[in-house]
Amino acid sequence: MAPKVPNVRLNNGLEMPMLGLGTYLATEEEGIAAVKMAIDEGYRHIDTAYFYQNENQVGQAVRAKIAEGLIKREDVFIVTKVWNTYHAPEHVAEACQKSLDNLGLDYIDLYLIHWPMGWKFAGWSADDLMPMDANGKSIVSDVDYLDTWKAMEALVKEGKVKSIGVSNFNSKQLTRLLGNCEIKPVTNQVEVNPAINQRKLIEFCRQHDIVITAYSPLGRPNMADPVVGTAGIPKHALDDPRVIEIGKKYGKTAGQVVLRYLIELGTLPIPKSSKLERIRQNIDIFDFKLTEEEIKVMDGFNTGGRTVPFNFSSEHKYFPFKEEY
Repeated sequence: MAPKVPNVRLNNGLEMPMLGLGTYLATEEEGIAAVKMAIDEGYRHIDTAYFYQNENQVGQAVRAKIAEGLIKREDVFIVTKVWNTYHAPEHVAEACQKSLDNLGLDYIDLYLIHWPMGWKFAGWSADDLMPMDANGKSIVSDVDYLDTWKAMEALVKEGKVKSIGVSNFNSKQLTRLLGNCEIKPVTNQVEVNPAINQRKLIEFCRQHDIVITAYSPLGRPNMADPVVGTAGIPKHALDDPRVIEIGKKYGKTAGQVVLRYLIELGTLPIPKSSKLERIRQNIDIFDFKLTEEEIKVMDGFNTGGRTVPFNFSSEHKYFPFKEEY
């Protein structure tokens, strides 16, 4: 039997599974296979984005599993995101429709503003998504994310999306949004892993009834070799003997310990994998709990270092990472 993932109740009364499948960099056949495997293994929350250029594959896999009779559409929670070049209100509805067409679905469960910064609109092709100047800096637009949000609210009223939220917003940006919205964001999707545990932002969001989804929950180990820090101690929690030892106690891997830690912090992790064994491990984290001492060990990895610093857009007035949280 596949593990049952608990749901969390959002501030609009709808429910969202506490763990999902991340799909960034999962394209073509790999993307289809990963999503099908994940659904077979009990995942009911799939995270994608227009920018990932794999909504087609995600939709294909979901529709195949619906056709098989394994799931109904309402059993699966699909998240996608409006990209930075489509922040102008006149582009938001079209961007959403393109995502719906890519997915081949009638509605999106959760639609996010991917980043608070808007960039220059250049078109709808993959080549238009990263408008850069000669110095390798993003070409910005000055669209206010509050105007983008109003267009997102209209999508809820039209029934195209069930819930709306944000991603990569800091506490000041959320405060401003909360003071100027009709529909509250249900989530803020940000990087959370042992190196950047986001405790302050998690607490801020909890006070405002906003759920934190954790991207790069394992610190994206597939893109960086283990780095050994001072005195030969691994910088990465996944390679640390203490974390491996905690895992042994529960019959779990270091990766499962890290994901459990993120659940204990109150976040919804969305680990990405296309390997069946890893997909199985990542969801099998709801049958144990870490002790206070073990959580202290995990807290010790927090440096605030990001795997996704997004520095090439750091001059944008809405760049989120200059604030403490």
